[in-house]
Order: sequence, then C-alpha cells, then structure tokens
Amino acid sequence: MSVTRRGILPDTSGPGGAYDVTVVGAGVVGCAIARELARYPLRVALVEASGDIGEGSSKANTAILHTGFDAVPGSLEARMVREGGRLLAAYAEETGIPVEPVGALLVAWDEEQLATLPRLADKAGRNGHHGTRPVSAAELYAREPHLGAGALGALEVPGESVVCPWTTPLAYVTQAVRSGVDLHLDCPVEKVRPGGPGEPHLLVTRRGVLRTRFLVNACGLYADAFDALLGRKDFTVTPRRGQLVVFDKFARELVRHILLPVPGALGKGVLIAPTVYGNVMLGPTAEDLTDKTATGSTAEGLAALREQGRRILPELLDEEVTAVYAGLRAATGSEDYRVTAHPELRYVTVGGIRSTGLTASLALGRHTVELLAEAGLEPGAERPLARVRMPNLGEAFPRPYRDAGLIARDPAYGTVVCHCERVTLGEIRDALASTVPPASLDGLRRRTRARAGRCQGFSCGAAVRSLFEEGVR
Repeated sequence: MSVTRRGILPDTSGPGGAYDVTVVGAGVVGCAIARELARYPLRVALVEASGDIGEGSSKANTAILHTGFDAVPGSLEARMVREGGRLLAAYAEETGIPVEPVGALLVAWDEEQLATLPRLADKAGRNGHHGTRPVSAAELYAREPHLGAGALGALEVPGESVVCPWTTPLAYVTQAVRSGVDLHLDCPVEKVRPGGPGEPHLLVTRRGVLRTRFLVNACGLYADAFDALLGRKDFTVTPRRGQLVVFDKFARELVRHILLPVPGALGKGVLIAPTVYGNVMLGPTAEDLTDKTATGSTAEGLAALREQGRRILPELLDEEVTAVYAGLRAATGSEDYRVTAHPELRYVTVGGIRSTGLTASLALGRHTVELLAEAGLEPGAERPLARVRMPNLGEAFPRPYRDAGLIARDPAYGTVVCHCERVTLGEIRDALASTVPPASLDGLRRRTRARAGRCQGFSCGAAVRSLFEEGVR
C-alpha cells in the first residue's frame, strides 16, 4: 500500500506490473469503490487529480443520510440509496462516523403542496419506506415551535439523519489504503489509450504512465469528459450549483428535525437542517451552469436563501452566520444515475451521482464490483478489510477536550488550539500523522474542524498554520 502526491508513478510496465483495477476520482463514491475492491486479492489504484480526497462535490453537500423515500421507484438510485443508507448507518457505528437520526418533516405551505403529501407517502411506500405519516399543523408546530407561520401540515419521514460528509470518504480511503490500495494524488489523467484483448489500458497522467487491466470512471463532474477519453459520449454533465448558509451554534435550539420542502423539478429544494457539528444549515440553491469550477457564492443566491429561510424559520435569520459555501452536483438530464458497464472496454462509468451519492456510496461500491465481474474481472476470494476507527467530529458524541482520562494519558488532548470548535493539539497532531494526511489547511479543517468555527480562523489561523507547516514536531 502507498499514498503518493509527487514524483513519478510506480513502474507498472513489467510482467504482472499492471494494476488489476484503477478507479479514477477520489470523491466519496470513488473511495467507496476502492474500499470494496480492497476486499479481494487484487492490485488496485485510486487516482485523483486534486491533492486530497473528497475535494469536489463530496466536500460541499447537505450532509444528509437519506432514506430514499422520494427517489424514482424502480430506479437504480432508489435501490442504491435504500441499500446504501442501511450499509452506511452500520458502517458509521462501526468506524465512529458521527450520525444523528433526527428525522425529517416535509412541510406543506399551501393547499397544492398539502395535496401532494399523500402521493409522496405512496411513493415512499413503493420505495420500501413505510414509516411516513401525515402530521397536522397543530402537531407540526408543537414539534417545531419556531417554524414560520402558515404551514398547513407535513409528512413525517423517520429515518432521515445528518452525517459527517468529511469523515465518511476519509474512512473509506483509510480502510482501502490500509488494506492494500495505492492512492495517487495530484495525478490528473490527460489521455487514455485503451488496451486491446489481453493488453492493459494506458493512463497518461502528469506524473507518468499507469497501466491497468480494468478501469472505473468515478470522476463526478468530469465523468462525461473522462468517458470521452475512451470514445464514449453517453451523457453530458451539467454542473448544478448549490449555495448554502451555515449558522452559528446558538441557532441549534431553533430546529429539531430536517425541515424539507416539497420537491421540485430541480431537486429537493431549500431545506433547513441541523449538522453533526452543532450548527444549522440553510440551502441549497439549484442553479444550472456551464462552468464546472464555479463554486463561488453570489449575492443573488444568498439573498434568495435568506428570503426562503425567513419563511421557514424566521428567527434563524437573526442568528450569526458562520460560513457560506457552494458545491456543484453532477446533473445529467436524467432522474437516475448514469452507471454503465462496457465489457468490451473492461470499463465501468459511475456517473450522474447527484445529491444522494453520499448515502448510496457503499451500495455503489458493491454494484460497481459486480459490474466489473460481469465485464470479466475475476476478483478472487473475499478477505477481511483492515479495521479503522475514525476521530469523532460530532457534537453529540465525546470530544477529546472533555475526556479527562484521555487528557491524563496525553495532555495534548487538553491543549485547545481552535477555541471556536474546541479542537486540540492532539487531534491536529493525529490528523497530520494519519494514513492519508491533509495536503492543505482546508484538508486539515475537514479532518479536525480547526478553523471551521465562528471566527473562521481569525483567532487560531496562525497557530494552526504553524502546526501544519511544522507537522507538530
């Protein structure tokens, strides 16, 4: 196993030197696929253009563990979300990924939306989710007393949860690397020369040539562009921007559930949800763009969010804003994922994975390995994965700064560096020495929450940067 970020790639030109499978794209889905492949005696590579895992859509989403109640019945997405939600809930408990099962309320604000709720309940039933039930306006306001005036009722969706979107792909890739997968970062693929019968594919990257027998496209926003490198033009990815606002922890008492809107044509709509970090989130917008790098927030988008947020939870707009951010999800004009095997190319495309990709990731990993087997891969006998336990970033679970026993054994866990998020020296040290260490201050924030609080690094930024640059000697 290895993690590389610079230099020439390992030589794969000799006999038996080619990788059995290479996964391109280390977002949450690519990491899940690599983890699943690590179960087998295969030589596997995970290749990522960026300097860290989870740098695309995976780092900027609504962080909801979905039930799939409103997916298109019979679709691949519906099946993957249903199976993936079950798998991820169990995996989170096993590995320490913070999850809070707060449940959701789908709120109707007019008669038309109210009339839609029974159809959504029926849709949920067809997706295997039979726990939904109607909630009267009186019960709704009893359960969410800070809700804005005028709601007519709701559909309760038990089982919807909030999850840590940063720790999840990190857990997958940590387990994959410890189980033998090679992770190559800062390694954008520029060309693909498909191999003929019995010959490996050649991936030409900025760090050299990589040879592989089978290939998986998990490139997210760039899945269509990678398809084109192999002569496929099956779909086009349209980047759909979602802007979000994160409110201070003092806002957390204002909301008890995920407050969902009735879904529209462009997605699930604007919601308000608690986060596992103790904040409250408002968003996302849904803006179809042409620029796959347009992750900036706009005055118009934030104003629209505030207007909708004021209707849903008026008091929320009186609270301090901790951060705003925007993410891009891969819209393809289809209501389903674009997952296709090309046996003649020994190639699988896992594309069009939209906002439910976090939930569906483990199921997509299993499904991809099945497709590879159908395309001719002989994975061999399954073997146990290396066990992992991730550092907790959730407020509802024990944090090191409050653990007297841990601090007694190692005082670094009692030395708070980031006071807004109560991140300790010990946590920063551990992150920098981890299996897949951060390559940037942003990567360190996703591993520890340092600089993610109300001051956004104003107070702790210099100290955190110094620790990062020195590696906590």
